[in-house]
Amino acid sequence: MNEKTFQRIKELTELTGTSGFEQDIRQYMREKMTPLVDEIQQDRLGGIFGIRHHEDKTAPKILVAAHMDEVGFMITQITDRGLFKVSPLGGWNPYVVSAQRFVLKTAKGNYPCISSSIPPHLLRGKGPQANIQVTDILFDAGFESKEEALAYGVLPGDTIVPDVETIMTANQKRIISKAWDNRFGCTLVLEALEALKDESLAHTLIAGANVQEEVGLRGARASAHLFKPDLFFALDCSAADDLVTTKGTQGHLDEGTLLRILDPRHILLPRFKEFLLDIAHTHHIPYQYFVSGGGTDAGAVHLENDGIPSTTIGVVARYIHTHQTMFSIKDYEAARELLIQVLRALDKSTVATILYDYHEEEVK
Repeated sequence: MNEKTFQRIKELTELTGTSGFEQDIRQYMREKMTPLVDEIQQDRLGGIFGIRHHEDKTAPKILVAAHMDEVGFMITQITDRGLFKVSPLGGWNPYVVSAQRFVLKTAKGNYPCISSSIPPHLLRGKGPQANIQVTDILFDAGFESKEEALAYGVLPGDTIVPDVETIMTANQKRIISKAWDNRFGCTLVLEALEALKDESLAHTLIAGANVQEEVGLRGARASAHLFKPDLFFALDCSAADDLVTTKGTQGHLDEGTLLRILDPRHILLPRFKEFLLDIAHTHHIPYQYFVSGGGTDAGAVHLENDGIPSTTIGVVARYIHTHQTMFSIKDYEAARELLIQVLRALDKSTVATILYDYHEEEVK
């Protein structure tokens, strides 16, 4: 991986923005996309997209979208002691939340914050903690009272997001960060737009990032309705399952990009699968089949506008939805190559083949 790509990953993953509060990432994406596209459009929920128009108005429209939000928390109550009760924004394992460093984001500024935990000294004779919930964990920014927190501008509705430095592992093959789900997709959008900047494409390309994916794929519906694409590509990160064995599990670091054939909200259409396999084999791109227990924006988009054939180009990472995620540089590079080659290959004929997946007599 070259230094430019690593620095871009570092910048994007160290930015903070949970669901509904993606403004810092949106500003970054706007700045970086602007010189690479014909125009920038933003939907009314806050998703942002760069558009490369095709001169032929009948050319297919291809929508490519990451999502900007990372998992975090919203303050729901300030206690008399100046601590915060929260609700999660996105899925958290409650056992990884305690005793971590966070950023408290308020209208008056950002403040350091940590999550509470009970030291073992106070647990003696009480047995193990069981059935802990995220809402049981308090967050502490060091304020002495509710009044002091309010004086610093802290209010219910403010957000708390992990505070983590992005680093490379000793062997220079993997990266440790927060928010690879889904600053992976944001990085991929920018790198694909750069790679294709001076090339002619046979379609109108709409590439960018949605909001509020982690709380129910919400932003994807707004952008699908706004742009009415012919095909949709979600760019997203999924959970690896390779710590103990790679036999009988799916989602392994260093085995390539994901061919996501099934998740609870989406089934990959046969012609779409054939197209992706053809691109991967033609360009010798490593890939792995993947069935997921979670969804991506493809699950929302494919149901819009009478149906939009959709798929996900993704990677896996270990320990997602925590402070410390580990992912493979090799997998990222495979996903980047797949997206670039897909966008080069799509034209009216290819899109029509994917769209009309059934014989006429089958749909009567």
